[in-house]
Amino acid sequence: MPVALREHLGFLTMKPFGGSDGVSLKSGAQVASIACLHCALNLPTSVVITGIDSPRVLDRAIEAAKTFKRMSKAQVASLLERTATAGDDGAYELFRTSAHFDTTARNADWLGGDSPEVARLAPKNGG
Repeated sequence: MPVALREHLGFLTMKPFGGSDGVSLKSGAQVASIACLHCALNLPTSVVITGIDSPRVLDRAIEAAKTFKRMSKAQVASLLERTATAGDDGAYELFRTSAHFDTTARNADWLGGDSPEVARLAPKNGG
């Protein structure tokens, strides 16, 4: 994020609820889903992508947008403190630690076969 800001580049913040099934919210950390979205909105990000897969999630996102106010450093620190243990090993960040959200990984044929250049550089028979 600091590099993007320094280079005047935009960036996206995704999955503030931990994905469509709210995995990060299952961590037991004492934080409400709206607080997660408020924290994401508090970042100097270009776009926050929540993902909306149900009317309930849409209503939650609308409520978060309506009630958003810039968070103080103390509020951010409190939220980070309450989520630190749950976030230590990435167990609740399936987008980083698994192929759960990676549809291409489950459909490798979408990528097609190896190009001639890839086959030359990394032949499958190890030669």
